[in-house]
Amino acid sequence: MKVIPPSPPLVKGGWGDFQATKIITVAGSDSGGGAGIQADLKTIAVLGGYGLSVITALTAQNTRGVQAVHPVPPAFVAAQMKSILSDIGADAVKTGMLANAGIISAVAVRLKSCRIRKIVVDPVLLAGGGDMLTEPAALPALKADLLPLAYVVTPNLAEAEVLTGLKVKTVSGMEKAARAIAKLGPANILIKGGHLAGEPVDVLFDGEGIYHFRAERVPGENKHGTGCTFSAALATFLARGYELVDAVARAKSFVTLAIRSSFPIGRGAWPANPYACVDREMSRYQVITALEKAVATLKGRPVRHLIPEVQSNLGYALPFAEDEGDVAAIPGRIIGIGDSVDTVTAPGFGASHHMARIILAVMRYDSAYRSAMNIRFGEDIIKRCRQLKWGVASFDRQKEPPDIKRKEGASMRWGIDIALGDAKKIPDIIYDCGDVGKEPMIRILGRDPEEVVSKALMLI
Repeated sequence: MKVIPPSPPLVKGGWGDFQATKIITVAGSDSGGGAGIQADLKTIAVLGGYGLSVITALTAQNTRGVQAVHPVPPAFVAAQMKSILSDIGADAVKTGMLANAGIISAVAVRLKSCRIRKIVVDPVLLAGGGDMLTEPAALPALKADLLPLAYVVTPNLAEAEVLTGLKVKTVSGMEKAARAIAKLGPANILIKGGHLAGEPVDVLFDGEGIYHFRAERVPGENKHGTGCTFSAALATFLARGYELVDAVARAKSFVTLAIRSSFPIGRGAWPANPYACVDREMSRYQVITALEKAVATLKGRPVRHLIPEVQSNLGYALPFAEDEGDVAAIPGRIIGIGDSVDTVTAPGFGASHHMARIILAVMRYDSAYRSAMNIRFGEDIIKRCRQLKWGVASFDRQKEPPDIKRKEGASMRWGIDIALGDAKKIPDIIYDCGDVGKEPMIRILGRDPEEVVSKALMLI
């Protein structure tokens, strides 16, 4: 078994590189726009592909569930596929909702005739809310006609149970189910573990080896359209020529970010946001500009007494930041000069591991709090913060477990967890009184660098 780390979800290259990459999505229409054809086409476009659609059913659907389904006649499904394949062709195909045996057979016949190798079958049997999207009588056709054509099939836990008759509740159960599904003919089986208890783990079986793809669970119930988004992303990466393992890793990173930034609409499960990766990349310039402006505000002001012995830094994260490379700070730190401060060079991403760990830890509690600055600890400063009626939280480094101390980069996350564990909202500062080899420190928290610096100036 191999554990595969996350991969960057975006494809490198200019948009012009993708014009010839064509992906057909064969799926149902979601009137709410969060799943099905709509989610697929958004995902394909964001990743630079050219999306083509074959609609298999119309649904009356919103964030709360599916109210009605109107299947398209199988002959018309076949006609849509024939129109596309006879003129435009495709580099990959993904299938989603196929409501009945007639539609499944019609799709399978066309796929056999076109001889497209990269076929992603997402066996959409149930909607996220539990509504049936495929007639139970269609299961034999799915197994006999479509699965043998699949380059990769992507069931979730419930769908894996339906396909195999096994109970699939654990990672070992997923591995067993993947081997069972392989006997139905698909080249590769990827069982999605989003519904596992605990850490979400996807399991890939390629006929020889088992691969595990791990991700941190995103809090909340914002999971509408995630399966469609994932399979569409996987089909697009495969069409672009990525090997399967890399394509799966990228698709998983893509959908994790899409879940983190789900659209806050409707009264049910929020739809995943396929545009999140583009929004985040576009935010890089804005993050750097905001840091430069905030640092310029500090320079020339009498803030030297706020700078600790290890010097200070100011960080700002991209929206929905995932790792330290998504957090910008000041290379060389903010240093005391006279009674003010200065910097050696301009802000950059990945410039401070320490600030990144603080901000990423806080963002786990409230993703809006993307900025922080460390300043000198002093009882006079803590007193001033309380006079300002700021939210004040702390942690005790002397109580840090030995295993946390030994683990590189774990201390700050542990401390933030202690400080924020019972907090009803993010405080203005988090402080600690230090330990052996650790200078006491205050961290000012805020939504952006302007807010953080404005708080710092209130302490002079």
